[in-house]
Amino acid sequence: MSLAAYCVICCRRVGTSTSPPKSGTRWRDIRNIIKFTGSLILGGSLFLTYEVLALKKAVTLDTQVVEREKMKSYIYVHTVSLDKGENHGIAWQARKELHKAVRKVLATSAKILRNPFADPFSTVDIEDHECAVWLLLRKSKSDDKTTRLEAVQEMSEAHHWHDYQYRLIAQACDPKTLIGLARSKESDLRFFLLPPPLPSLKEDSSTEEELRQLLASLPQTELDECIQYFTSLALSESSQSLAAQKGGLWCFGGNGLPYAESFGEVPSATVEMFCLEAIVKHSEISTHCDKIEANGGLQLLQRLYQLHKDCPKVQRNIMRIIGNMALNEHLHSSIVRSGWVSIMAEAMKSDRIMEASHAARILANLDRETVQEKYQDGVYVLHPQYRTSQPIKADVLFIHGLMGAAFKTWRQQDSEQAVIEKPMEEEDRYTTCWPKTWLAKDCPALRIISVEYDTTLSDWRARCPMERKSIAFRSNELLRKLRAAGVGDRPVVWISHSMGGLLVKKMLLEASKKPEMSAVINNTRGIVFYSVPHHGSHLAEYSVNIRYLLFPSLEVKELSKDSPALKTLQDDFLEFAKDQNFQVLNFVETLPTYIGSMIKLHVVPVESADLGIGDLIPVDVNHLNICKPKKKDAFLYQRTLQFIRETLAKDLEN
Repeated sequence: MSLAAYCVICCRRVGTSTSPPKSGTRWRDIRNIIKFTGSLILGGSLFLTYEVLALKKAVTLDTQVVEREKMKSYIYVHTVSLDKGENHGIAWQARKELHKAVRKVLATSAKILRNPFADPFSTVDIEDHECAVWLLLRKSKSDDKTTRLEAVQEMSEAHHWHDYQYRLIAQACDPKTLIGLARSKESDLRFFLLPPPLPSLKEDSSTEEELRQLLASLPQTELDECIQYFTSLALSESSQSLAAQKGGLWCFGGNGLPYAESFGEVPSATVEMFCLEAIVKHSEISTHCDKIEANGGLQLLQRLYQLHKDCPKVQRNIMRIIGNMALNEHLHSSIVRSGWVSIMAEAMKSDRIMEASHAARILANLDRETVQEKYQDGVYVLHPQYRTSQPIKADVLFIHGLMGAAFKTWRQQDSEQAVIEKPMEEEDRYTTCWPKTWLAKDCPALRIISVEYDTTLSDWRARCPMERKSIAFRSNELLRKLRAAGVGDRPVVWISHSMGGLLVKKMLLEASKKPEMSAVINNTRGIVFYSVPHHGSHLAEYSVNIRYLLFPSLEVKELSKDSPALKTLQDDFLEFAKDQNFQVLNFVETLPTYIGSMIKLHVVPVESADLGIGDLIPVDVNHLNICKPKKKDAFLYQRTLQFIRETLAKDLEN
């Protein structure tokens, strides 16, 4: 504007002059105009160059930060001075307004050309190879559930990123995304940050002592007898252990630890097991879970988990506690913040089926995006343990018997092949759980669940002496847990061994009496019984003469041939099964079984294994191996697989 005004004045002066101007004056005016114009152009160019460079610096991602990010797992943010005195003057205000205008232009162009960057990333200059990371981050936080799930799946399938890109996702993703990645089979473990540093132990304290304090802080009133027993036992034994560690003497009265025969070093892991078993029982109560979390239990249990990497039994009890706490959705954020998701993501990839299954239970209880069911203590999903696009069309449930367990009962029969050290094909390798290894591969559309509960042959070996759980009590307890896990929502096939078959029969009869359990009956398609003593077992008869069974447990007493409860159960179920047209397959052993080192017993004779309906197939194995096929092409497994496929044929086709 100044230049234009100066030119106008000069022109008017020349035009209004009465006398012809001198040539020297005219050239002097032209030189002045040129000097002034050149100064303005040069100054303006310098000013615009400075502003463009400043703007570029303001809206461009610092590449040095990116390079540092490749080496470390931190997000770097440039800080701005909080001193308002530094931000003053007309030039600063002008720059601020100019930057706002340019940002609006960038945002508008982003909406037109790169819509995903419209909101949070419109002011970031991102290279093409970085787009996928930011796109997926934004998709994972979408309000649309389907979009979120797609983003997590795409993240899990990314195997070509740089290390810093995985770390970027790990730091920027929300808990739902983190849990989804942990439950995705192909996820890279770099998606998961290390757990936060654990708080230091108190001075003159130990993990054993803090575990005892955690147990003592839990409510001790209005508990059932079994929880009271475990709690008092743990507190008593841990007190003796701490006294010994501090130079005191052992008290050999009361329960007394079985290893307390000398004044040597006390195995703290054994004492910790007492405390953990008690806390497992407490964690089944929601209000007690709140106390565990409030008193720092998540961090303490994590410390124990890391300390006992060589003790799977300790780790499994800890995972049982975390799995029970995960049933309470208001505790999910605390569990995630404490780093348990990262630990379980690693455990899910373990070759040990038991460890992976415990981790799968925890993550399934945390995953409210894709899982509606809740898996209570003792209910384990063997397949699918990860998120899957495979539609699940039916359930197969495995119920073990006396002295059994959710995993070991269903292992492959022990043989020399299991210890031969030579390369084998995958299908020929020994499996510790054939339903997960074989059945899941042959029938991927099935959800396979295995149930665990405590049983004993003798009250001498009962883990809780006050516990007197009859078949009727256990069946109601298991039925409640299985219904919470969604059993009954799909067609069901039950597979049972020994006393587990009696529990299945009792559960179905009880479900038929409860309207809220009608779905379990309506969707039951068939039952496989492996040596189930429908008419009683010789095991109970030996209890009178054999010292080992001098005080038989209630479970054993109920297996007696003259047990009224057993006869009533058989008569009622036989009539009920015929009315419901259940498909039934019975297997029975023909060889005797060694109970301990002295007792050789034919536990379930052929006549007792005959339900009265369905095929009855004798197999030349003992009672323990009747549910353990020697290999995948063995008759036991192939006949069971055939029964499942035939019984669920219509459901699997739909």
